[in-house]
Amino acid sequence: MIVLKATQDKLLSVLQSVAGIVERRHTLPVLANVMIRKAGHALQLTTSDLEIQIRTTTEMDGDPGDFTTTVGARKLIDILRTMPADQTVSLESSQSKLILKGGKSKFTLQTLPAEDFPLVQEAPSFGPKFSIPQKTLKTLLSQVSFAMAVHDIRYYLNGILFVAEGKKLALVATDGHRLAFSSATLEEEVPSKQEVILPRKTVLELQRLLSDNDGAIDMQFANNQAKFSFDGMEFVTKLVEGKFPDYNRVIPKGHRNSLTLGRQALLQCLHRTAILTSEKFKGVRLSVEPGTLRVASTNAEQEEAVDELDIDYSGDSIEIGFNVSYIIDVLTNMDQDMVRVDLQDSNSSALLTIPEDDKFKYVVMPMRI
Repeated sequence: MIVLKATQDKLLSVLQSVAGIVERRHTLPVLANVMIRKAGHALQLTTSDLEIQIRTTTEMDGDPGDFTTTVGARKLIDILRTMPADQTVSLESSQSKLILKGGKSKFTLQTLPAEDFPLVQEAPSFGPKFSIPQKTLKTLLSQVSFAMAVHDIRYYLNGILFVAEGKKLALVATDGHRLAFSSATLEEEVPSKQEVILPRKTVLELQRLLSDNDGAIDMQFANNQAKFSFDGMEFVTKLVEGKFPDYNRVIPKGHRNSLTLGRQALLQCLHRTAILTSEKFKGVRLSVEPGTLRVASTNAEQEEAVDELDIDYSGDSIEIGFNVSYIIDVLTNMDQDMVRVDLQDSNSSALLTIPEDDKFKYVVMPMRI
């Protein structure tokens, strides 16, 4: 039976859309596979790592009839990548194997029964469905994801908080040293407040899959699961359990000193001074005084970098230290021309925002230098 027939680029694209969560080595061998389910010309591809499940449905040529199996996802992708994009390829079933043909090439692949594939058990009930353009969610994720913790024992920090309330969707991430907040307006009001923490792997996979178009992504949250639907794909993930810190208390209000300057100029200045910071100690000193911002760094070899920027500022003179990576991260993930920095004193956290825009906020704690 010819399970499917398509051009290499079409089949490869569909496979790659679901294969991001597949690990090459697994305690369960079947989890290295993609489940292929055929009903007529409708083809459904499913992958799982027991916590995330991605399913996409498409139409491809092939023999009529129903068929289900699982085959190594990475092997299939690696083989397809070696073939020309416009070449027609086919997958044929033969006993407990799948045969991939393209041009004069032929590959015989071992399969595992679909009954052994552990599908994620979906929550019995989800909250209200709401949607947002894919492009908007992708932007929100890029504005906060870099502030997620990595392997923190406070497991609730290894992800992003999603809060949907009224007509607003807010995303928050923090690693305890800095916090990023970004929000967008929903077209429809959410009837009740929805609040979940998406795990880090889910966030990274969503960022990979979301496109830059205005097509909608539908979201639904349950107590222990979230479901996303977009572009013929269904993405189900477990949530992180735990209580996320109260971000409203962390975001400073009423800092009396404020300066607005070019994002690119500040970023280049920080990149230069970061060169002479220590590998373990990425500290830089910012000295703010009327008309001037001075950035300085030193290292264990007693080398020193000093750089200055002319700024429009008439507030207090403040000297404050930061981990330079935390400031570079946020400036790199913004695309606006100007950035506003609010400061109180050398011991208080700094607030970075976009001028005339309250939808993005970034808080960074100072460090002693």
